Amino acid sequence: MNITREQRDGGISVLKVVVNEADYGQAVEKQLREYKRKANVPGFRPGMVPMGIVKKMYGKGVLAEQSYHIASNSVFEYLQKENIDYVGDVIPSEEQGAFDFDNGTEFEFIFEIGEAPKIDVKLTAKDKVTYSKIKIDKKMHTDFRTNYLRRYGRLVDADKVTKDEALNVTLDNGDMRIEEAYVGLISMTDEERKPFKNKKVGFKTKVNINELYKKPEQRAAVLSVKPEELEGINPEFELEITKIRRFADPELNEEFFKMAFPAGNVTNEEEFEKFIDEEIERELKRETDFMFVNTVRNFLIEKAQLAMPEEFLKRWLYVINEGKFTREEIEKDFPAFVKMFTWNYLQKHFITEGELKVTAEEAKAEAMSFAQMQFAQYGMPSAPADMLENFAKQIMDNKEQLQKIYEKLYEQKVVDYVSSKVKVTEKAISADEFAKLAGELA
Repeated sequence: MNITREQRDGGISVLKVVVNEADYGQAVEKQLREYKRKANVPGFRPGMVPMGIVKKMYGKGVLAEQSYHIASNSVFEYLQKENIDYVGDVIPSEEQGAFDFDNGTEFEFIFEIGEAPKIDVKLTAKDKVTYSKIKIDKKMHTDFRTNYLRRYGRLVDADKVTKDEALNVTLDNGDMRIEEAYVGLISMTDEERKPFKNKKVGFKTKVNINELYKKPEQRAAVLSVKPEELEGINPEFELEITKIRRFADPELNEEFFKMAFPAGNVTNEEEFEKFIDEEIERELKRETDFMFVNTVRNFLIEKAQLAMPEEFLKRWLYVINEGKFTREEIEKDFPAFVKMFTWNYLQKHFITEGELKVTAEEAKAEAMSFAQMQFAQYGMPSAPADMLENFAKQIMDNKEQLQKIYEKLYEQKVVDYVSSKVKVTEKAISADEFAKLAGELA
């Protein structure tokens, strides 16, 4: 067997492997004997089919399969022996010619690889990276405070509609009359609320229930019917407001603080305002941390200036996806792909350099954190420990989800490692500036 390597422009190496009968002969014979043992040919007992017939039936296919298998294996052995690093995978070359497996005994297989670029990144305190934080402005504080207090608020009677009150109304279309129907203005847009603005109890108006509520399930709830019963109901109703109520914030007194903060960590208004800002910061930290990962990613990609074998990677993507994507589609999405591909390649380098490890305990803690976040979204901020444990176990038993956890943790360790080598400057920016910067870094 003979292997030659030819380096081309663009970081591509072409590997030519010549195999002959001495290389594949035994493997072909072994495979044919296996076919002979299992062959089911009319007129012959199992295992007694003459080898000549077996070769005629399967010889060409076995020769093609075994010679390719030996050639491809030899390429991997050659790359390992010569310590040649590559990206993607070994793929057949477009230069590959046809084979004459009917008459030939020596075959040349042509493969190609994308040579892995060398990484030479020296990080020092002279390198600067910015950690951008979102400034908590007055509106942000007020909105979060309002939503938080609403959990402990109560509905109180109001004289007139101002914005997002809760209305009790009577609906009557002549055929059906619904008293004490509920109309929540909070779920409406300002334009949809406009007909009710400044109106008082006793106000009457004509409404089309289909226009008032776009979703069938909403209309069914208001009319106290099943969704399948909506058909045939005249949507034109007279609406009369019978009660107007709005949410009132609780008084910030001792009773409220004991109810909202049973642990006693917040006991007065000053501490409460500080708590609101801390909660906003905690919620924003996920976004700011995520953007810092992107900041470090872009910084390293720019600093490393790696010359990826892009033309090879495009062909590799086309080959491994087996025609699922056209070359035009791959070309269109390639800039985003090569950016993430380069980032993953750089991560592997720093994982090795920094001897970074993710333990099973860290993976479990991340799964528990994810489980806790999921339950919080479902309205259970303090889910029982056994419930969190069970959900975390389900996550870790799923190979795909577990892989994502490890990837996330390794990425964070790389970011932390790089941060320890460079100068990180914290900068507070507005929410609008943050959103613009996040779009630029994506």
